[in-house]
Amino acid sequence: MEQGFIALDGVSHRYGGQTAGPDNIVAVADLTLSVNRGEFAAVVGPSGCGKSTLMKLVTGLQFPYAGSVAVAGQKVTQPVKIAGMAFQAPTLLPWRTTLENLLLPLEIVQPHRSQLRRRKAEYVARAERLLASVGLDGFGDKFPWQLSGGMQQRTSLCRALIHEPQLLMLDEPFGALDAFTREELWCVIRDLHATRKITIVLVTHDLREAVFLADRVFVMSARPGRILAERKIELPRPRDLDVTFAPEFQAIVHDLRAHIVSARQ
Repeated sequence: MEQGFIALDGVSHRYGGQTAGPDNIVAVADLTLSVNRGEFAAVVGPSGCGKSTLMKLVTGLQFPYAGSVAVAGQKVTQPVKIAGMAFQAPTLLPWRTTLENLLLPLEIVQPHRSQLRRRKAEYVARAERLLASVGLDGFGDKFPWQLSGGMQQRTSLCRALIHEPQLLMLDEPFGALDAFTREELWCVIRDLHATRKITIVLVTHDLREAVFLADRVFVMSARPGRILAERKIELPRPRDLDVTFAPEFQAIVHDLRAHIVSARQ
């Protein structure tokens, strides 16, 4: 397996200005981690530890004042075009149908933007296949207000995948959902990862979610964030929800929780 598809080396980042000052907040300091191509990595830690900052640094929405960030062997100096992103809030445009919301990234990201009119039928077919893959076949003509919260989040995942990214960044994507819907979507993202083999980084507060989905879990310290611990999840795949009740699963969750309790002290 290729090493370092995502590579952060000695990364430090602050908000409020590049120079030190009383009003500046150091979000992460000397943050180093590496994620392999095709791997499913999860990042957990106490609130305010810099998990979302890590996501912004990897995707080129922020740039560090120290250290380096690289994706697919290229130093990140601008927004990463090969990445798709999904957040806790689906942020669907209410005046656009589900299908039209899916096509939105193609109206923005090159080379799709210049090809959209010519290849519209092909892109629509791709969007419909994505919807079918997450159980939304036939919902392309519905508006967001006609969808449940879980269905909106499935749409958001599809939108993040429509331009066929090599990297999928997920920032608390299931945090606002009820427990049953959340577990349904764990299985959706599990299956998407298994079939597409893309690299996924999941930022989450939910340790069960991290252990169920990930190949490796990184634990961050309290702010300024750095990697305190790394745990390889050796539970066999494919994983069924029943594994969450197994003693070995619970043992991993408790171990990670102990790291986070320590990080908050």
